[in-house]
Amino acid sequence: MFSHATARRPFFSDDGFQFAVEVTLGGVRHGAAEPGDVLRTIARIPDGRPEAWVAEWTATADRVADEARAAEATGHHRSAAARWLRAANYYSRATDSADTTEVFTGLWEHHRDAWDRFCDLTTAIGDIAIERITVPYEDTTLPGYVFTRPGAGARRTLVFVNGSDGPVVSAWTDGAADALARGWTVVTVDGPGQNAALVRQGIPFRPDWEAVLTPLIDHVSTRDDVDGDRIAVLGLSQGGFWVPRAVAHEHRVVAAVADPGVVDVSTAALANLPGFLRRTLDAGDKEKFDQEMAWGLRFSRGNLSTTLAWRMRPYGVDSYYDFFTASQQYRLTPEDLAGIRCPMLITDPEHEQFWPGQSAELARSLTCPVTVLPFTAAEGADRHCEPLAPALRGERILDWLDDTVPADPR
Repeated sequence: MFSHATARRPFFSDDGFQFAVEVTLGGVRHGAAEPGDVLRTIARIPDGRPEAWVAEWTATADRVADEARAAEATGHHRSAAARWLRAANYYSRATDSADTTEVFTGLWEHHRDAWDRFCDLTTAIGDIAIERITVPYEDTTLPGYVFTRPGAGARRTLVFVNGSDGPVVSAWTDGAADALARGWTVVTVDGPGQNAALVRQGIPFRPDWEAVLTPLIDHVSTRDDVDGDRIAVLGLSQGGFWVPRAVAHEHRVVAAVADPGVVDVSTAALANLPGFLRRTLDAGDKEKFDQEMAWGLRFSRGNLSTTLAWRMRPYGVDSYYDFFTASQQYRLTPEDLAGIRCPMLITDPEHEQFWPGQSAELARSLTCPVTVLPFTAAEGADRHCEPLAPALRGERILDWLDDTVPADPR
């Protein structure tokens, strides 16, 4: 439920729904949503009804996609690109409450197709180039994108690391759009458990993100639009764990941002376990734990079963026990913390609902230069990843990056 301290009237009593609405409204700043689309869609959704959430966001996405096709057919490519971006975001929103892998995958594919049309049309218009890349990764490759403004040579480069369930649209709204305006090249990749790596390749999460970041830096450092000596990394949501973990081992990064700081991913899941289930988990009794979880979910209120299935999907597990056990591998060790050398910026939003207190904990544990950046309810910038203050968030993070990695290397 919402805290009265936020001084904000919620659209939904279901906090998952509420937070998703906030994130979607935040996308308005960079063209990934229209306020009217959002408000009209949520007005049709009864509180706590996941099937209605999926249906209504899909209907809005379908309508906007039809408008994009119409604009494209008549040669209005700027309008078409803008509409495809919004459609991609709305399809991704519909996936939030998808109750089966089949429904999730179908909606995700619509989201990705719409996103790729946005990329292709934006590149054809010529102001910004968005190029698909494939990054070597173990015995396969990972798909990604490079965002740049054509013709300026090697630039400071920002690697955007998405969260546990962020759509590829987040690379635009939470990193690329702001950084491009300040002359950065921006790179993102679907890492293990994220987007295409999960849906199309079946690659689950892994905690040691240096296994992703190192080959990505190897790959892009050879590009003419990337200055390999001035690479910074920004991690959003669970990326606030992966980025510190990666830069503890990959020392070519010259600056890193964690929004927010995450020391132990598992606390978000374990905090909701009743004591008797936590004891069963700690005892290692997988069969009993899974049975008791399944029984409890049958009688749970709200969308807990759907939410849990959504959270488990990127880990590549079907067992509740395996999910909670796997999540405990996502912890920064003292060795990880001691290994971080580059300057770090850690956001610290008030009313952080997933990992409260961990930004401050991460900052206290570091020996590298560290800056803690508070965001407050008084600014309308509280909650996880500051969803309703995208302008303020982008300005503060990019100001720090500009100071730490100047545009002119001299």
